Amino acid sequence: MRLIGAFFLLCAIFISILLALPSPEGFPILEYHMVTKNPPPEAEIYNVPPEEFAAQLDYLQQNDYTTITLHEFMLAKHGKFELPPKPIILTFDDGYENVYTEMLPILEAHKMTAVVYVITNELGKSGYLTLEQVKDMQRRGIEIGSHTADHLPLDTEGAEMQLHQVRDSRIFLHWSGLEPVYAFSYPNGAYNSNVIEILKREKYLTAVTGDVGLNTLKSDPYTLKRVHIRNPHFGITEFKWRLMKAELAEKVRSLVDRSLATSN
Repeated sequence: MRLIGAFFLLCAIFISILLALPSPEGFPILEYHMVTKNPPPEAEIYNVPPEEFAAQLDYLQQNDYTTITLHEFMLAKHGKFELPPKPIILTFDDGYENVYTEMLPILEAHKMTAVVYVITNELGKSGYLTLEQVKDMQRRGIEIGSHTADHLPLDTEGAEMQLHQVRDSRIFLHWSGLEPVYAFSYPNGAYNSNVIEILKREKYLTAVTGDVGLNTLKSDPYTLKRVHIRNPHFGITEFKWRLMKAELAEKVRSLVDRSLATSN
C-alpha cells in the first residue's frame, strides 16, 4: 500500500510540475470519427453523440477558437494566409455517412469548417458517404482528404501496396469530379519514412497521425499531431481534458528535450 501511495504521490507531483510550466505554442487538430445517435455497438467508443458534439462546438466558440482547414494551414505556412489568434482543425476519419447527415448541419449552424478523410473503396457502401455527398461537402467548404483506398495499416505493407493505397485513392477522387485532394490521414495513425516519401511524390501536402500534441507553422506537415475525441462519458469536462492532454504532451516533450540537451 505504501508503494502504491508513493506512486500516486509522484504522479501528482509530476502533473503539478507540468501544469506549472508555461503553455506551449501551437494549436490542436481534433480527430473524430462518427457523430450519430445510433452508432453500431462495436463503434460506440469512436462516436460523439450529436448533442455532445454541439456542446463541444459551443465550448470552442465561447473560448474564441476559430476552425481552419489544412489547406489554410499550408497557405499560412507559406505566408499566404494569416492564422486566427486561436486556430483549431476538426478532422473526421473513415467517411461515415453520419458525417454528412448529422455532423455537417451542426457544424454549419456554428459557421465552422472541417476536414473529412474518406476510404475510397468504401464510398457508397452501407453506412459510408456516397460520392455525391462527398462532392456536396467539398462545395460547401469542407476539405476532403484521403484515408487510403482500403484502410490498410501502411507501416506493415510493402512499397508497392503503399503506393497503390496512396495513389489510387487520390486519383479516384480527382477522376470522380472532385477538386484535387492534398490532405492525407494515416490509417490507425501508422506510417514510416517510405510512406512519407510516397506522399511527397504523389503531391500530397499534409498528413495527420495519431500522435498526441500541438502543431505550429514549423511542424512537419507530414507528421501532424492530433487529439482523439472519443465518446465522452463525462461531458464537456472530458472534452476539456482532451484539449489539455495535447498541451501536457508538448510539455512532456519539452522536459525530455531539455533533459537530453543537458545530458549531452
